[in-house]
Amino acid sequence: MGRAVTVATCALNQWALDFEGNLERIVRSIDIAKSKGARYRLGPELEICGYGCSDHYYESDTLLHSFQVLAKLLESPATQDVICDVGMPVLHKNVRYNCRVIFLNKKILLIRPKISLANAGNYRELRWFTPWSKARHVEEYFLPRIIQEVTGQETVPFGDAVLATKDTCLGAEICEELWAPNSPHIEMGLDGVEIFTNSSGSHHVLRKAHTRVDLVNSATAKNGGIYLLANQKGCDGDRLYYDGCAMISVNGETVAQGSQFSLDDVEVLVATLDLEDVRSYRAEISSRNLAASKVNPYPRVKVNFALSCSDDVAVPTCTPVQWRHHSPEEEISLGPACWLWDYLRRSKQAGFLLPLSGGIDSSATACIVYSMCHQVCLAVKNGNGDVLADVRRIVNSETYVPEDPREFCKRVFTTCYMASENSSQETCNRAKLLAEQIGSYHINLNMDAAVKAVVGIFSVVTGRTPRFSVFGGSSRENLALQNVQARIRMVLAYLFAQLTLWTRGQPGGLLVLGSANVDESLRGYLTKYDCSSADINPIGGISKTDLKNFIQYCIENFQLTALRSIMSAPPTAELEPLVYGQVAQTDEVDMGMTYAELSVYGKLRKIAKAGPYSMFCKLLHMWKEICSPREVASKVKHFFRMYAINRHKMTTLTPSYHAENYSPDDNRFDLRPFLYNTAWSWQFRCIDQQVSKLEKQEGVSPGEDVD
Repeated sequence: MGRAVTVATCALNQWALDFEGNLERIVRSIDIAKSKGARYRLGPELEICGYGCSDHYYESDTLLHSFQVLAKLLESPATQDVICDVGMPVLHKNVRYNCRVIFLNKKILLIRPKISLANAGNYRELRWFTPWSKARHVEEYFLPRIIQEVTGQETVPFGDAVLATKDTCLGAEICEELWAPNSPHIEMGLDGVEIFTNSSGSHHVLRKAHTRVDLVNSATAKNGGIYLLANQKGCDGDRLYYDGCAMISVNGETVAQGSQFSLDDVEVLVATLDLEDVRSYRAEISSRNLAASKVNPYPRVKVNFALSCSDDVAVPTCTPVQWRHHSPEEEISLGPACWLWDYLRRSKQAGFLLPLSGGIDSSATACIVYSMCHQVCLAVKNGNGDVLADVRRIVNSETYVPEDPREFCKRVFTTCYMASENSSQETCNRAKLLAEQIGSYHINLNMDAAVKAVVGIFSVVTGRTPRFSVFGGSSRENLALQNVQARIRMVLAYLFAQLTLWTRGQPGGLLVLGSANVDESLRGYLTKYDCSSADINPIGGISKTDLKNFIQYCIENFQLTALRSIMSAPPTAELEPLVYGQVAQTDEVDMGMTYAELSVYGKLRKIAKAGPYSMFCKLLHMWKEICSPREVASKVKHFFRMYAINRHKMTTLTPSYHAENYSPDDNRFDLRPFLYNTAWSWQFRCIDQQVSKLEKQEGVSPGEDVD
């Protein structure tokens, strides 16, 4: 009867400018889709060149190589007898567009340019592309000679159109268009489009996945239809982790769900669906049918091909599934672990080195690496040949098979406790015990000789010897002596990363991992060019609160009992002298604020777009039960003063896994000055005036200007 259609969508671990690897993964996904009976295959956004090409999109080479890959796809036997929908940049009339190229049997059916470009947060599409602004309009696109020689076509349709096959009608959306208030699927659905496709380049953020799923399901809940979403996965060369979650939805219900985190480079979802389910669902929605009768029609590209078979009565169709969301702790365990694995194998290094202090942040980083080792062993156990080949290259063994995460961890992960005279035995023991439980190759060293040598040089040159404040030194001396220790740790980390494997008779070097959390970066509670300066940082976009919850998750799921004492200890930098052998310095006292407060400040500053005055106004209500207006003002002023003084540190922030929407990452996400007037005189005066008004209304004696 021609009512059961079989369609495929996928999640691919593409890599920016890796045209050969990208081509191989695309072809593999098409092969899998065809082997499962699919007649239509959808891929991620800009999958041919990789989404994260950034300013390489300006280069003519990127366009040339994309068309070269397209020619290979058109010629490939794998792409015959299946409609293939691939993503690439296209130059039309000297304007660059982010496009879908849809083809069948060596003929291009349609080039569909993106209409709504993503240009917020981490996205800068308007920098490289222009949105197609001609609704329901199609032009002729003159194909380059390399494509003409394969297809025999001189021109093809380019623009906002839909495909009409022998049995149904398909319309394309591209990523951001699903999130736009006037999504194309609304009008397309009213015009009779039954299958919607969305090719995405959507990255992971903690607690975001449900939003994407809800948007896809709601797209067809009100209007009926089949919705396919493809997404990129993995680290394609920068701070983002694209988290897959390919899915297929029918009439508001999910019928196929892909994984959010996995080490599989190619994941294909195939579903067989009944078109009559869409038609009967739409039939009883009278408001939809009234609107459909007045809609402006889309140009239709006729395709002499069917997604169904004529004899399909006995073909089983897919039924709804319950979407399973990961908890935030699971997301932290899996997302950064997969990102680290991609970075390790693609950088062709031999492992990681982490300065392990025995505190929550570095311990959480160690647990993420341990989780990565779990994922690798599981992938190999499940038959992932790509992961096994990468493992063997990394450990320099052609016969090695990773079976035990602890044993594999010892091969690829080195931890180092860098003690000074200010370090406590407790943190040393915690670091050692955690290293034993995860299996890392652990080093204990004392760096006092290096610290004394550096300070000694200063004393010889100046004739002055700085002292800690507990010994009568000034705050400047105290801070300088702390910074010397912190910076020497960075130098030692890189030295050991370069030569540790050499001392063990093994080839290669190690990537240095940083472990500053998002809250510390926001406040600037770190030494510039200390251990926060590393090659990459898997927790740099994660809050202290979430990291504590993650540590508890690791205690329960990985049986890492060493984490219990780490959880109960107050966070400390251990850079000031001990008092009677005990730590006297704590992070929250040093910062003048709690980590819980820092998370609130961060979300208000970035997500709520609040400056000092707006933040004060919001916190007046949020903290009215615990703080007076004057106390709120004091806290807000202190935060913004410290933020402004330390913002320059963000210019050298180690590339971090992006996980929070209030990240202070200066590279792309949070674009701000790094030289501020730290007095905030106008803004703080507005706060003072408001405090005085409130105190007058409440009959409180006005105080001095708020500190």
